[in-house]
Amino acid sequence: IVVEEVKGKIPILAGTGTIDPAHVKEMTLQAIDLGCDASLVVTPYYVKPPQRGLVKHMLSMADLGLPVVIYNVPGRSGSDMKPESIALCADHPNIIGVKEATGDVGRVEEIRSLTGDNLLLLSGDDGTDAEFVLKGGDGCISVTANVAPKQKHDLMMAALAGDTGEVERIGSPLRDLNGKLFCEANPIPVKWAMKRIGKIPTGYCRPPLDELDVEFQPVVEEALRSAGLI
Repeated sequence: IVVEEVKGKIPILAGTGTIDPAHVKEMTLQAIDLGCDASLVVTPYYVKPPQRGLVKHMLSMADLGLPVVIYNVPGRSGSDMKPESIALCADHPNIIGVKEATGDVGRVEEIRSLTGDNLLLLSGDDGTDAEFVLKGGDGCISVTANVAPKQKHDLMMAALAGDTGEVERIGSPLRDLNGKLFCEANPIPVKWAMKRIGKIPTGYCRPPLDELDVEFQPVVEEALRSAGLI
């Protein structure tokens, strides 16, 4: 459905990462067959591979032929792909970027110093994404953008232009929302928020996740109100 609706209008980045390399390969080949433009490959979670294992994993997926964005999110995966390891992947023609979700904006300079402009550097942390871009990043892959797409787009464009005043003006109303969308595990709060603003019919999440607890619903609602979304 996504390919039918938006192919040629925006790049289609399909998440094909999981714990089992064979399954990652299977899903990546499926993404190629469906016409996706690139794959987002998370570092395999739970098993905590050594750095050399992470490098081999990313290079082997890139060898399949679909452009790869490395997804580094140690808070979820349990493994942190270091800038030096990312640099070992950067010369592969199909490794095009990294989604850096550590929240450490110092990673921009570290990765740039090792890879030059070979990779797109994308923040995966809504709370620090504007600073990430101001320090030389290229953009973000955002949770908050699901409920505030225009504001997030405008924030990134201001950061890319180096306009710190505009970054503050646009970003300030979103700060509380950026945090409150993680009051329970993502994507539980953002799905409830999208339901609350009328973008989707339900906040249902597949088990073992669940719909947002009633305790947190007023918290997310107030954050939406602070952001001017309701």
